[in-house]
Amino acid sequence: METIYTEKHKLRDAKTELFGGELVAPHERPSRAEYVLERVKGQNLGQISAPEDFGFDPIHAIHDKDFVTFLQSAWDEWEAEGFKGEAIPTSLPARRMAQKCPNFIEGKLGYYANAIETSISKGTWEAAYASAQVALTGAARMQAGAKSVFSLCRPPGHHAGSDLFGGFCFLNNAAIAAQSMLNNGAKRVAIVDVDFHHGNGTQDIFYDRDDVLLVSLHGDPMDTFPYFLGHADETGTGKGEGYNLNMPMPAGTSFETWRAALATGLNKVRDFGADALIISLGVDTFENDPISFFKLKSDDFSTYGQDIAKLGLPTHFVMEGGYDVEEIGINTVNVLTGFETG
Repeated sequence: METIYTEKHKLRDAKTELFGGELVAPHERPSRAEYVLERVKGQNLGQISAPEDFGFDPIHAIHDKDFVTFLQSAWDEWEAEGFKGEAIPTSLPARRMAQKCPNFIEGKLGYYANAIETSISKGTWEAAYASAQVALTGAARMQAGAKSVFSLCRPPGHHAGSDLFGGFCFLNNAAIAAQSMLNNGAKRVAIVDVDFHHGNGTQDIFYDRDDVLLVSLHGDPMDTFPYFLGHADETGTGKGEGYNLNMPMPAGTSFETWRAALATGLNKVRDFGADALIISLGVDTFENDPISFFKLKSDDFSTYGQDIAKLGLPTHFVMEGGYDVEEIGINTVNVLTGFETG
């Protein structure tokens, strides 16, 4: 299996995250990708390639142009105001408040944020843009006939909406890849999000569409981030009715229960008749992950990789979360090697 990877992810090296009422070192940090890359090399997974540059058009196909412009300029605007720390939203347009984007950078941050733990720092835009190009290169490989490919995206993307950032995400890599495939001949694409946290951004983007099926297995949003989307009764709207399947699960969920939910989701993909499958590959379902509450063990990741392979679909793995850095490489590559042997 080919891995798409770029050193530009290191440009995203924020020093602050708002967590538990404190500013702490971010859980989402450059070492995450390095642990995965080291394991990819150690297991001889396959060729490692740099991404191509597909420009802005595939990004604008998913994300609002003003939002993209904001991401490009946010750090420079923040620095120009003389602020000393990293850019974190402090004022949010809560429910029923006017939805006009302010001119001042502090207001812009709040307008475009769906969560406030994630700071914008020097190099954030460059890394986010490069991460999207990694996913787009993976999509191009799939359309060239690859059975599978792994896009080692960092920063991750599934919490990014069409005009919102948060949850360590800025551009929605999986959504951009899916739209690229549709724009280049695919009729239907399925996204299965196995990250512990609900892919609220991905749901927001495709909720009223019938050409992309989203299946998400995640911690119950009544009890964990991102809280405000991900309930089982959210099934799509308009043309998208029936094309959004959420399977929230409680704290302490075992692999047996999680795997049964995955089987339900994969059956939904089979019935959908997808041309291709995208896996939003978060491995924060691991039992020792510091910001989740599922109980998967390292061997379980191999098993569910095999389960995914049984669909027989061309499959694009797009890296999302996973924050226990000592294990993230093992668990990620276990999914990929399990798929290859499945």
